[in-house]
Amino acid sequence: MTGHIDKFASWLLVEKGYSSHTVDAYLRDVREFYRAAGQPADPGGLGADQVRAFVAALYGTNSAASVARKLSALRTFFRFLVRENLLERDPLAGIANPRLARYIPAFLTVDEVFALLEEPVPARDTFALRDRALMELIYSTGMRVSELVSRNMEDLDFTGGMVRVRGKGNRERIVPFGRAAAAALETYFPQRQQLIRERVCRGHVAERSALFLNSRGSRLSARSVERLVRMYGERAGIATVVTPHALRHSFATHLLEMGADLRVVQELLGHASLSTTQKYTHVNMDHLTRVYDRAHPQAQGTGGN
Repeated sequence: MTGHIDKFASWLLVEKGYSSHTVDAYLRDVREFYRAAGQPADPGGLGADQVRAFVAALYGTNSAASVARKLSALRTFFRFLVRENLLERDPLAGIANPRLARYIPAFLTVDEVFALLEEPVPARDTFALRDRALMELIYSTGMRVSELVSRNMEDLDFTGGMVRVRGKGNRERIVPFGRAAAAALETYFPQRQQLIRERVCRGHVAERSALFLNSRGSRLSARSVERLVRMYGERAGIATVVTPHALRHSFATHLLEMGADLRVVQELLGHASLSTTQKYTHVNMDHLTRVYDRAHPQAQGTGGN
């Protein structure tokens, strides 16, 4: 059975194009079930009763979101086993996912975004130019932080104002970026070159292709980006915790509030399903009131009986 789990991991990485982080999460959930099921020697030992007992136990110790995530991993694993003719049918068939509360993404107002972007100051922050550039790029493109830190210089097209992004499932998309992001990137590039020169002078191999570098001239990590965005958010006096994902949410929310088509936003965000993008259709009450006042006949005082 452990051999089949290893093959499942390879299938996720190679054929499905999942990130190593996602594969690790799937394997943790599958191995948790494998242990709970008594570590059967082969897939034929997996029965619906074992699955139902495992699912029932999950509800006693996990949130609905955690249960849904674990069931998703198991469904993918069982479908792989069926595909490989190791199981006749999916033992999870007929078991529904838990009902999840409607999730409204955290986002910043336009004023809060501007305050955040103005926070890096060269006189105070060693890497202010880099930090301003990466926050501008996230807000301008809606990239995930994992997509941001994996970008290379060759992915940028300044002539067309486009960046090539490789997202979940190894899907590639081309996303435009605005003048503010372009200007911030060009201002950062001399500092980037200096980091590369310093690393070479110290006898190390420089990551010449990486777009965003740390103080050692290596590719900047997602955790470092999360830490610095949070720090700038606190300094800007923003009440909520600011994350790169909040900037991505803000990108989508502000586009929709300005009238962008939902399917266009779906493409820009790299969502496989439109239903994933629909969570961004929330709008603040001020915007909703403006739309109502502009569009409703009674609000304009021109309506009849």
